[in-house]
Amino acid sequence: MAHAAGTSGQSGARDPQRLRIAMTSYRSKPHCGGQGVFVRHLSRELATLGHDVEVLSGPPYPELDQLGDGVSLTRLESLDLYREPDPFRIPNIREFGSVEDVLEFASMCTAGFPEPLTFSMRAARHLMPRLGQYDLVHDNQTLGYGLLAVQRAGLPVVASVHHPITVDRELELAAAGGWRKRLQLRRWYGFLGMQGRVVRQLEAISTVSQSSFDDIVRDFRVDPARMSLNYIGVDTDLFTPDPAVARVPGRIVTTASADVPLKGLVLLIEAVAKLATERDVQLVVVGRAREASAADAALDRLGIRDRVEFRSGLTDDELVALLRSAQVAVVPSLYEGFSLPAAEAMAVGTPLVATTAGALPEVAGPDGEAALAVAPGDASALAQAVERVIDDPALAARLGAAGVARVNRLFTWRRTAERTVDWYRTILDGPPAGTPPRTAAPAR
Repeated sequence: MAHAAGTSGQSGARDPQRLRIAMTSYRSKPHCGGQGVFVRHLSRELATLGHDVEVLSGPPYPELDQLGDGVSLTRLESLDLYREPDPFRIPNIREFGSVEDVLEFASMCTAGFPEPLTFSMRAARHLMPRLGQYDLVHDNQTLGYGLLAVQRAGLPVVASVHHPITVDRELELAAAGGWRKRLQLRRWYGFLGMQGRVVRQLEAISTVSQSSFDDIVRDFRVDPARMSLNYIGVDTDLFTPDPAVARVPGRIVTTASADVPLKGLVLLIEAVAKLATERDVQLVVVGRAREASAADAALDRLGIRDRVEFRSGLTDDELVALLRSAQVAVVPSLYEGFSLPAAEAMAVGTPLVATTAGALPEVAGPDGEAALAVAPGDASALAQAVERVIDDPALAARLGAAGVARVNRLFTWRRTAERTVDWYRTILDGPPAGTPPRTAAPAR
């Protein structure tokens, strides 16, 4: 269906080429997690290209770079039941002010995860009286029923799906011990039924890799003709090499959640334990340590707690400095829809070791070109690849330089924003007759 951009609701002349975009994101951590990074950088680049973006987000709220200069932030408050340092908190009765609040708390009390649904309801309540102020809604993987109400009211709604969360569910179920834990996980991931129904009805879907494209088609049963592929990017003004920064001998850096099985942190800890028997190595994990997690237990089981350091809440500059200081960066994941940590390490010229899970081969390229590739789930292979990089300065330098070149060629936010605008216009104006589904060429 074609839609005329910029023709509804508002009086007065306006530039029809200047799109008005409502970007919805149910949670947007500012310095970690793909959702907050995506919202921050895409909104900035869309504004730089001359468009207006209103970001609607639940807590935690994003850090946006150009507020007041083409980008605005609308905070849709919730009960924020999973906030640190008191997740699964019991709110005061005075905090309840809407049906969404009641639904959110009731769902949490029955082991569900309500945020995609309740945020979409709050977003719909905000958008409905203002339909004429926007040309389209771009949802960032909320996929809640409220978005369908907005679409039925006549405002086009499209969505970015970084990867189907069905993959997270299956990996967590596989790692779960006991039927009670598996039952709890199935209840927690109950929102996936809603997301599947919503994603099949939205105007169009974009995703960030061919791997995710295929997984969405399979798990959410989405028609491939309604999908587009658009790689996301790295802030290449910030993530840059600095030859003046000395590498810390033996320093290995990774970005991973200690309690998320698909990130493969336990495997990397096992690899570090193997390396530590012969050399002085130190693993720095960008993420929060979690007591009683599988990673925490592995530190004691392997006796290397003194070899692993967790750092969370890093600023952008601190993250860049840490990546530049490492001898090697590792992405040990069992699945990735894209992997910003891989691209960020490559962008600063730090040699990368990554598994071949999910979209990582699309990001890192062929084995030995801009990264060393190993099979997912193999701690020994991870250890051997890290050892190769540490022991071969020429290899490390070659991988680092090739990584910088690859990111600058394929993975910049300006490139992502330009392709996003092309996608918007195809949706608003309609594709030429006979146009095949939009996909990106495989990364090379």
